[in-house]
Amino acid sequence: MNQDSRRHAPATLRNRDAILQVLDAHLPASGTVLEVASGSGEHAVYFAPRLRGRYWLPSDIGDNALASIAAWGTAEPADNLLAPISIDASDPPWPIETGQLPAPITAIVSINMIHIAPWSAAVGLFAGAAELLPPGGVLYLYGPFSQGGEHISASNADFDISLKQRNAEWGVRDVDQVSTLANQNGFSETGAIPMPANNLSLVFVR
Repeated sequence: MNQDSRRHAPATLRNRDAILQVLDAHLPASGTVLEVASGSGEHAVYFAPRLRGRYWLPSDIGDNALASIAAWGTAEPADNLLAPISIDASDPPWPIETGQLPAPITAIVSINMIHIAPWSAAVGLFAGAAELLPPGGVLYLYGPFSQGGEHISASNADFDISLKQRNAEWGVRDVDQVSTLANQNGFSETGAIPMPANNLSLVFVR
């Protein structure tokens, strides 16, 4: 894959260390981590070598994203970073050949996805996670969230407006709404973890 296919997401450089700290504390110590909506692939190449003991399986729905993920993997290879696969988060069950993975999927990570997608993507994410994850498996979400129906900052409120102007089905999701969806799919929430730039980490356990 030509390295010129690599895309850059500036937010990745700003949030990756804070996210890594949470992942290191909450992910199972072994198994395969499926990243849903890997985007540019920059998180995948950063996290995989720093979370050894686990395999990292990136995914996305867009051809350009998949090309970028593969190109980043070529530029910054790691022996536990797997080739990206195509997944539509809103359309589970996902076409994953689990028998061909080097280790069972024990965690699913989705960073900055459910607010830049229709709500059906969040519904599909939890349904797909419930299909794949074993008891004790972890589903991790990162991004901007409201709490109790209120935005946690003025910048998040402005961001929510801009998202809905771009697409009426997008928007900052509320923690309670996501937690309800999680419970419906057999997950319990371990808590909302404050992150830089008015974001949150949500960790759910099946």
